[in-house]
Amino acid sequence: MGSAEVYIMGHKYTLSGEGPDEYVMELALYLNKKCQEVFESAPHVHPLKASLLASLSITDELFKLRKLTKDLERQTQSALDSILD
Repeated sequence: MGSAEVYIMGHKYTLSGEGPDEYVMELALYLNKKCQEVFESAPHVHPLKASLLASLSITDELFKLRKLTKDLERQTQSALDSILD
């Protein structure tokens, strides 16, 4: 289990999670990047709201990638079925 001390929106956090320390750090850096993007596009927004908006953006990315994965799995299965028939 990895852990890392990271800064997100200027606040220090000690995070732990599955995988090596480097992976935990990579996750935190990605979240911080997304938070900064939101904050830069709307500098008057409260940091908590920027974090929430960044989380929604990341969730949107996740859902789109899940859909893409399912679509690719269906296409692959369809291609295999047609080859094997």
